[in-house]
Amino acid sequence: MVLVDTNVIFALLVRNTPWSESARELYGLDPDWRTESHALVEISNVLSRYVRVRELTVLQAVAVMTEADQRLQPRLIAAVHVDALRMALKYKVSAYDARFLLSAAGLGVKLVTEDVKLRAAVPSLTQSLHDALAACSLTAPTYVPAHQK
Repeated sequence: MVLVDTNVIFALLVRNTPWSESARELYGLDPDWRTESHALVEISNVLSRYVRVRELTVLQAVAVMTEADQRLQPRLIAAVHVDALRMALKYKVSAYDARFLLSAAGLGVKLVTEDVKLRAAVPSLTQSLHDALAACSLTAPTYVPAHQK
């Protein structure tokens, strides 16, 4: 299981981001991605901006949103608002980011994010895609052909 924030999800679904290749690699190693439910709101906001600046068409944006919803809906985590507020105040981060941090604390895993400021603010609850890939590679089963066993 991997807990991811919006920028990592977006990198998986929209192939022209700086982290797209790493996001796809991480998803290939562990497709059990979890996220806080607000991520879908953030994704729709980013998609609407991409359409406005003509990075995506309306049809492409709708397709990405549909895919995000289908992949993530069964695995969404709903943070308690007052707990997210407390987390935001404790770490001096946005309430949006605090929702993901709260999810990480609750699941006992690190949030995978490419938000450098968030990782600097709360390194105990966050990690980069690079670090997540390294951790997954260490725990991923190694394929050994039957004839070599």
